[in-house]
Amino acid sequence: MSGFTSPVLIYSLVAPILIVLGGAVIGVLVEAFASRKIRPILQLSLTVGTLVLALAQLWRVRHETSGGAAMGSVAIDGAGILMQAAILFMAILGVFLIADQENFTVLAAAVPGSDEEAHSIKSGEQLTEIYPLTLFAVAGMMLFPISTDLITLFVALEMLSLPLYLMAGLSRRRRLMSQEAALKYFLLGAFSSAFFLFGAAYLYGFSGTVSLSGIGAAVSASTGNTVFMLIGIAFLSVGLLFKVGAVPFHAWTPDVYQGAPTPVTAFMAAATKVAAFGALLRIFYVGFANAYWDWRPFITVIAIITMLFGSFVAIAQRDIKRMLAYSSIAHAGFLLSGVLALNKAGLDASIFYLIAYGVATLGAFGVVTLVRDSAGEVTDLNRWAGLGKRSPFVATVFATFLLGFAGIPLTSGFIGKFSIFSAAYESGNKAVVIVGVLSSAIAAYFYIRVIVLMFFTDPVEDGTSVIIPSVLTRISIVTAFALTIFLGVFPTPLLNFISSTAILLR
Repeated sequence: MSGFTSPVLIYSLVAPILIVLGGAVIGVLVEAFASRKIRPILQLSLTVGTLVLALAQLWRVRHETSGGAAMGSVAIDGAGILMQAAILFMAILGVFLIADQENFTVLAAAVPGSDEEAHSIKSGEQLTEIYPLTLFAVAGMMLFPISTDLITLFVALEMLSLPLYLMAGLSRRRRLMSQEAALKYFLLGAFSSAFFLFGAAYLYGFSGTVSLSGIGAAVSASTGNTVFMLIGIAFLSVGLLFKVGAVPFHAWTPDVYQGAPTPVTAFMAAATKVAAFGALLRIFYVGFANAYWDWRPFITVIAIITMLFGSFVAIAQRDIKRMLAYSSIAHAGFLLSGVLALNKAGLDASIFYLIAYGVATLGAFGVVTLVRDSAGEVTDLNRWAGLGKRSPFVATVFATFLLGFAGIPLTSGFIGKFSIFSAAYESGNKAVVIVGVLSSAIAAYFYIRVIVLMFFTDPVEDGTSVIIPSVLTRISIVTAFALTIFLGVFPTPLLNFISSTAILLR
């Protein structure tokens, strides 16, 4: 057939994504044909093995760069490899949390709406379909930050989003909030995807191409209708800002974080932010860099409102998961400072911040899964009173994560905030830096309030206790705890590695 071009792939460079997709497909087959008894251990082994194998392949190609690994639709460069490695590492820790069968066990059958349903016992059958769903989501997350054209970006966006919609509703037999979370996430996610597509259409109309480099060249040459360009940037930004939970596109965040199974929330909060901000950085640094003065006011306002809103509203929260949700909104505002910096320091600081925040988030939500009563997880803050006396180690670990979120020295959060605000200040975004520092001070109040509640309040005998975590959950939490401290005390090795590695192909 004339005009047909055979697709050319450099398989070694795209192998990490292909490995994850292959593992997901095998997981679907295991789900269909393996017996119920061996399915949990088989799926867990397959998932962890797939993620480790993909990480090993990523390490092999860490020094390679190419803009033609998949016919120009993806860019394999230092920044992309760092983002993919962070996603895979967080996915491994997230899968360890997910492997805790207590969170994904089907309840025994009962009459809907009856008291028997509310107090029904567990049948012991685990919802193992979460493992292939996780791998499909990870594959989309890995593709998102390396995509260099709008079509591939949209495919990656849907590939990571659709499994997350399902995963958010996997506790539907245990509580209605999980159903509500999945429905809200799906409806608002579909709405944001429509905005993304509208933006892509306008940018194609402006530049005549869907590649980020082509759009960047059109912006530089000021060819095409600049009104189309501005509308396209605005609409595309809405689709991406929804994924990171920036105000005013944050409405899904507290409800989904609260309603989804806590291990899913941990995985979603950590890995999705890395993927979404990775895509944001590539799009704005490569495609929209020459239109900086056009989009800077818009993103500046979004960043300032997001930081202030997330910090203030978190103060009023009485549910630990909702508090962490509004905290994540504030952190999205801090991370937008790195986008606004539009320099090498901003790129390096953003990657370090994403790694530090993601690891601490996984650990924090891992601790939340341990505080329980006879009905399940206890997320009411009042019932965390005196946790430091009931379980000093668990309370100390959680306090460390909160101090990291607050940006207290000797934690990874301090280094992340210092780096990203320094980059923003160097680029002249002083208003964002001032608001960021004030927001951090406000946020420190509600983090320290929880610490005071845990350590300086007498425990109440209300049935709340801390369960002994499984080995995998323990590995995940202890790893996150150790990295939060290590990156706060010895950040230089990682900062130097990111600085020497993080480049964006243009």
